[in-house]
Amino acid sequence: MTEWIGYIAAICTTFAFVPQAIRVWRTHSVEDISLVMYLILVVGIAMWIVYGVYIHSMPVLVANSVTLVLAGAVLVGKLTFMNHDVPSAESRDRPVGK
Repeated sequence: MTEWIGYIAAICTTFAFVPQAIRVWRTHSVEDISLVMYLILVVGIAMWIVYGVYIHSMPVLVANSVTLVLAGAVLVGKLTFMNHDVPSAESRDRPVGK
């Protein structure tokens, strides 16, 4: 039973990153993404993986491995797109010359 609680928690916290990763790569908009937060998060997730190996915990290993890929995708998107000028929704809707 305890393992199942770990798997359910892992699914929820892992897949919470999916919408953000998809949005970053579709829109190339990363203005509101904190670089420092994602750097710290990715390091923390990597440490969870090391911990999972140490304690031989599949829920910790699987969840954090997938989370590392997803959070890493957001981080790479931030580093890739942070200097690109992506027009805001407000400026895209404005007629040219106004």
